[in-house]
Amino acid sequence: MHHKATRITLGDFTTPPMRAFHMTWMAFFLCFFGWFGLAPLMAIIRDDLQLTKGQIGATIMASVAMPVLVRLIIGPLCDRYGARRMYTWLLSLGALPVIGVGLATSYEAFLLFRLAIGMIGASFVITQYHTSVMFAPNCVGTANATVAGWGNLGGGVTQMVMPLLVAGLVHLGVTPFLGWRLAMVLPGIILLLTALAYARMTQDTPEGNYADLRATGQLPAVPVKGGGTFLVAAKDFRVWLLCVVYAACFGIEITMHNIAALYYHDRFGLDVTTAGLIAGSFGLMNLFARALGGMLSDRWARRGGLHGRAMLLGGVLLLEGLALLTFSRMTSLGPAIVVMLVFGLGVKMASGATYGLVPFLQPKALGSVAGIVGAGGNAGAVAAGWLLSVEALSTADAFMILSGLVLLTGVMMFAVRFAPQEQDAAAPVRVPELETIRS
Repeated sequence: MHHKATRITLGDFTTPPMRAFHMTWMAFFLCFFGWFGLAPLMAIIRDDLQLTKGQIGATIMASVAMPVLVRLIIGPLCDRYGARRMYTWLLSLGALPVIGVGLATSYEAFLLFRLAIGMIGASFVITQYHTSVMFAPNCVGTANATVAGWGNLGGGVTQMVMPLLVAGLVHLGVTPFLGWRLAMVLPGIILLLTALAYARMTQDTPEGNYADLRATGQLPAVPVKGGGTFLVAAKDFRVWLLCVVYAACFGIEITMHNIAALYYHDRFGLDVTTAGLIAGSFGLMNLFARALGGMLSDRWARRGGLHGRAMLLGGVLLLEGLALLTFSRMTSLGPAIVVMLVFGLGVKMASGATYGLVPFLQPKALGSVAGIVGAGGNAGAVAAGWLLSVEALSTADAFMILSGLVLLTGVMMFAVRFAPQEQDAAAPVRVPELETIRS
């Protein structure tokens, strides 16, 4: 692509890159809202379906397990069919289990619905893919981190909104057990409407859609034999290292989205609404924290190139690990909230800095790279969910173990190296007095 945007102008809704920018973060926001809409209601659902700690852990793992597979599949499909078509289909299909989960009357049915809802977690790969093909090297890290961060806000907003929505339904005379079921209908309907908007308002690249560009010979066909783009990405060990890194940041983040409200409810004796509001503050940090990680990644690249991006990523992982270790030992509510917010800053900056590197590893297989790394985030969440489901292990002790793994991953990032030709290809576009983000 030769017409990538070299700046992010937030007030612009007319150019293809900025339309994609705004539509991707809004679509991802709504996907996150539907994906984690059940999390702040788990105290009610636990009583309704009589769930044990092990069963709750299994549902948490189910909600984040499905995206591991779907992200691996959808990355190569983005390389082949483009982000516009893939997002439209994912939003349409993902809306169905979000609406249907209210029909679950047993643990087994609820588990299957949470597994199916998890497919919309693959929306992250399409989000990062779309902005990666729309923005130039000097600001692609900022673009990727900002749309992902603003999209992740859905995880924080749903922690606050869903308990209030259920409380409103109860005030109207609905029982809490029926209220959580009815509340999930709203995000499902919104996802269907978003699918229609995405199909009408976006295009795959600054030049047009993949199908049209390939028909006119402006874009080469994606190879089918030899494993296609997936095998190209899979042969690069650094892709798998970033996969592990993303497990240590985004995997821990979405685990926190799933468990935070219940953790505050059980450990500090808070009611469901208050616990949800505190847990929501962790998610709301995505308003700026993930974008900050991407912006610093772009800034460090101006002097240190890809190596600078890698060093920044290692540093924020260390911050994340130390803060999580401290949080696991907190016994007072006030200090626990403060340390959780510091942890949130580190984990979200690390996620943003990870996708500051992704566009520069095997650019011809961008979708597959994004898919593998993104799948790592959910694989990490599955592993963390399993750890949290162990009956003999307290949630606080599980957090302490996870913090040690995060610290180890941060140290590993300092060993990553890049070839000179990769450094040259990733060199920022020189634009005099360029402002990365303009209001």
